[in-house]
Amino acid sequence: QVQLVESGGGLVQAGGSLRLSCVASGSISSINYMGWYHQAPGKQRLLVAAIITGGNPNYADSVKGRFTISRDNAKNTVYLEMNSLKPEDTGVYYCYLDHTDWRSWGQGTQVTVSS
Repeated sequence: QVQLVESGGGLVQAGGSLRLSCVASGSISSINYMGWYHQAPGKQRLLVAAIITGGNPNYADSVKGRFTISRDNAKNTVYLEMNSLKPEDTGVYYCYLDHTDWRSWGQGTQVTVSS
């Protein structure tokens, strides 16, 4: 059973930046899909950034041009670089990885953007 541990959330002013990390307890070299999801208070969890292996990154319109999804296989880590943050970006961010042998969600990390 592979676990995903998220970090990097916090409080930031509008226009600021954060980098979220999602560290897997196992290798991510055979990942089929990786995605970051945002759940605003009282709202459903929505996809904001994802990659299917062999394809190009996909982003929700609301974050396009501001967020970047990436990975570092050597560190078993997936990242979400968040720039030009807006108050509407506030909420809990979850990573999700689909590996050849497993699938797992992170525990979530809180991002709060103040105006």
